[in-house]
Amino acid sequence: MNNKTASYEVNFDGLVGPTHNYAGLSYGNVASVNNADAISNPKQAALQGLAKMKAMHEMGLKQGIFAPHARPDINALRRLGFTGNDTQVINKVAKESVVLLRAVYSASAMWTANAATVSPSLDTKDSKVHFTSANLNNKFHRSLEPHTTTSLLKAMFKNDDYFVHHTHLPEQPFFGDEGAANHTRLCDDHASKGLELFVYGTSSLDSRIVSPSKFPARQSLEASQAIARLHDLNEGQALFLQQNPDVIDQGVFHNDVIAVGNENVLLCHEQAFLNQTNALEVVKHAYVGEKEMHIIQVPTDMVSVDDAVRSYLFNSQLVTLPDASMMLVAPQECKNNARVNKYIDYMLSANNPVKEVKYFDLKQSMQNGGGPACLRLRVALNDNELNAINPDVMMNADKFDTLTNWVNKHYRDKLTDKDLADPQLMNESYTALDELTKLLSLGSVYQFQR
Repeated sequence: MNNKTASYEVNFDGLVGPTHNYAGLSYGNVASVNNADAISNPKQAALQGLAKMKAMHEMGLKQGIFAPHARPDINALRRLGFTGNDTQVINKVAKESVVLLRAVYSASAMWTANAATVSPSLDTKDSKVHFTSANLNNKFHRSLEPHTTTSLLKAMFKNDDYFVHHTHLPEQPFFGDEGAANHTRLCDDHASKGLELFVYGTSSLDSRIVSPSKFPARQSLEASQAIARLHDLNEGQALFLQQNPDVIDQGVFHNDVIAVGNENVLLCHEQAFLNQTNALEVVKHAYVGEKEMHIIQVPTDMVSVDDAVRSYLFNSQLVTLPDASMMLVAPQECKNNARVNKYIDYMLSANNPVKEVKYFDLKQSMQNGGGPACLRLRVALNDNELNAINPDVMMNADKFDTLTNWVNKHYRDKLTDKDLADPQLMNESYTALDELTKLLSLGSVYQFQR
């Protein structure tokens, strides 16, 4: 007799904000840096993301919406000594530092894989869903996000009977935390307890752990261990692995650029983890499920690390469809890369649960350094928990139409540094988000006065 409660993986996709721009602020993220100074199209970026959300909903998956943050962050500028009214502050920053202006206008909160780490109730001792917003302390523009992220999560998951929200980790460098981009949950299915796999790039306290030499390792072992403690995971349901420092130096700034997991499948490049053969044996031994664990290693001679970074093959989503088959949700760049496309065809014909691929045009977000998996935060919920969340943040046909109209009404189709220096963009952005809080029933989550 099966006594399992129905459970689902809900993907909450980041709705791209009205100030989406190519600032090149993310050192270590090759796509972000390479496209610095390009002209962005916020309207197209948001519509591309909404199209993916609608498609996932129409496949029978549970799809949620994660609102953008209020940008520019005027409060951050005031803390840095800029005075006057909002317009005067923007004018002063535009004259003094275009880089700082870009940073406070950044729409990087669209990458909701970095928003938080989430542990479902099946894995926690108190049988509640736990959230810890990422502190994102490696980059100034991202370090502005944690407080708003926590407010948004509380507005979305606000029933204390089911949900626990933790304050983000201390912002000291040795607790660098980048959220679910370095966290994967492996399980028989979403209604089963899982193995939570925390992937770190370095240790801030143990000098014996090797670190990358070129680009920064953004996730520390100490941060991952702290989150596992905060979430009070059941014994044997947390495992810590180190990312290969060599691939970090090749532009793999998060683990989800080189590996992705879903249920009993872990898809990874053969260079993803340090001492990979041993690491994957540890994963197999620690796996808490009863089904066969499928580890799909992509060999370098079929897909190089450079191909993986350029195509974002591993930043695809692996999702379980209503018929229990698995599908790879990949960016169009994977189809356009001959070697990656050939490998995907090979994988789909092999003996593993992944049987289908669907490609999406996400060029605007891809050029800023993130693909399908960067755009979503995975939250495993049972029926009671799903019914307890704010229903207005869930995608459906009417919500898609409403948000499409909202984007078309408020978003520009071109942004440059000249636009960022125009205080009118600030006013447009704040007005749009005022309206969005009502559409998504988010209350007073933003830190600006209108």
